[in-house]
Amino acid sequence: MTVTEAIETRITTRAFLDTPVSGDVLRRILDIARRAPSGGNLQPWHVWVLGGDEMVRFKALIRQRMEAGMLGDGIEYEIYPPKLKEPYRSRRFKCGEDLYATIDIAREDKQGRLAQFSRNFEFFGAPAAFFFFLDRTMGPPQWSDVGMFMQSIALLAREQGLHTCPQEAWAAWYQTVAEFFAVPAELMLFCGMGIGYMDESNPVNSLRTDRAPLEEIATFVGI
Repeated sequence: MTVTEAIETRITTRAFLDTPVSGDVLRRILDIARRAPSGGNLQPWHVWVLGGDEMVRFKALIRQRMEAGMLGDGIEYEIYPPKLKEPYRSRRFKCGEDLYATIDIAREDKQGRLAQFSRNFEFFGAPAAFFFFLDRTMGPPQWSDVGMFMQSIALLAREQGLHTCPQEAWAAWYQTVAEFFAVPAELMLFCGMGIGYMDESNPVNSLRTDRAPLEEIATFVGI
C-alpha cells in the first residue's frame, strides 16, 4: 500500500469487528511511528496500549460509572472553541448530520444520538486502543507533534489492513483513564484511539466527510 492509498482509505471508523489485533502488530506500528516529526526532537508523546482482558475490565468500569449517572470527569481542555465561526461551524454541523444520516438517526431523536455518541466509550467495538498523553509543561507546538505521531499510527494501521478512530471524547474521562493506568500526575490525557478491523457491513462506516477544495485552503505564491 502506498502512502497515497493509506491517506485516501483512512477514515474515522465507528464500527469494528471483534477480531483480535496481534500485540506484535501494535508494537511494530508504534515502533515505526516513533519516526514522526518532533520539534527539537522532544518526542513529547506518551502512549498506553489497551487490549485483551484489561480492555474488558476498563470498559466495564466506564459502563458502571455511566450507569451511575456520570457523564465523565469534566474536561481539562476545550475540544472545540466555544464559539466556532464560519466556515468551521458549518463544517462541524454537516459532519454530524451526515454521520447520523448513515444510521437513520433523526435530528430530533436525542436519545438515539446520545446512544451513538456513548459508543465512543466502548471504542466502537475495537479490540484494542491507544491513549495519548503529553507532559503538562508542553505547549501547542508539542500538541502538534502528538498529532503527527497519531497520524503516523493511523497510516501505518492502514498498511496492516487495520482502521482507527481518533477519539478526543476520551478527554472527558481523563481522571478515570489516568487512575486505571496509574499514569503519573505530570502527564495530561489528550486523546484515545480505537484500532482494529473495520466492520464493512455497518452503514456508519459509509461516511466520507467532505474536504474543502484546494483553492479554499492553499495560497500559492510564485508557483
